[in-house]
Amino acid sequence: MITVTGATGNIGRTLVELLAEADEEVVAVSRQPQPAPAQAGVRWAQGGVGDAASMRPALEGARALFLLLGGELNSRGEGPNVLLDAAADAGVERIVLVSSQVSATRPDAPSHARLREFEAAVRGSGLDFTVLRPSGFASNAFAWAETVRTGRTVHAPFGDVALPVVDPADIAAVAAVALREDGHAGRTYELTGPELISPRRQAAALSETLGEEVAFVELSREEAHAHLARFMPEQVIPGTLDVLGVPLPAELTVSPDVTAVLGRPAAPFRAWVERNLPAFR
Repeated sequence: MITVTGATGNIGRTLVELLAEADEEVVAVSRQPQPAPAQAGVRWAQGGVGDAASMRPALEGARALFLLLGGELNSRGEGPNVLLDAAADAGVERIVLVSSQVSATRPDAPSHARLREFEAAVRGSGLDFTVLRPSGFASNAFAWAETVRTGRTVHAPFGDVALPVVDPADIAAVAAVALREDGHAGRTYELTGPELISPRRQAAALSETLGEEVAFVELSREEAHAHLARFMPEQVIPGTLDVLGVPLPAELTVSPDVTAVLGRPAAPFRAWVERNLPAFR
């Protein structure tokens, strides 16, 4: 049995499907009651990474745990060792943790302090572990969905700064391999897309796929800060804008790890757009 946290998110939803298709017994954990119709081989459980007591029923009998902090990234919650002790008590032998590229490239970034704490705890847990460090997600483009639908416009800062954004479905596919197959214990995988692509080029990809012009409007850093402040903690915003606007060399590197694990190239941004086009129509 495999327990999947963050089961309703961009990664977790796909991961649950991949594991079920591979005939794995899955416990899909979300903080809300079962959000989807029952799926063969999948049992839904309500719980949260920051509350080990809520996780214990979902861990009983599991041999592997997919660990994703999601919205709990910046919350206090319990320390990671409380959850890891509960996992070990339940008989979990393998953990796959979604960390972040920023955990390595900017080790002092306050936005990722809790995630770094979880990564260190997983590494010291005594369990088999695999750490996934993705770059920025292609799915962050969902933030443009409303303005594309209503005005065929994308508003974003740093229009010509290109980064190797990764398709969350590729993260899920790598996680599925690491959860099910041997040979990945102790490994850290840097997960990126296959190419550098700027916000302006992402808008162009939306335009080409929709078959209609999508205008790009570049925001100043100050305008972008004000926009992010609507849904992001203030202490996180400067670091986020630094990554988007002044990336470090390591953040500009296309990693071979998706291809190495999956035996195929990472999906380009255009493929993500094509799969999610209804959100932008």
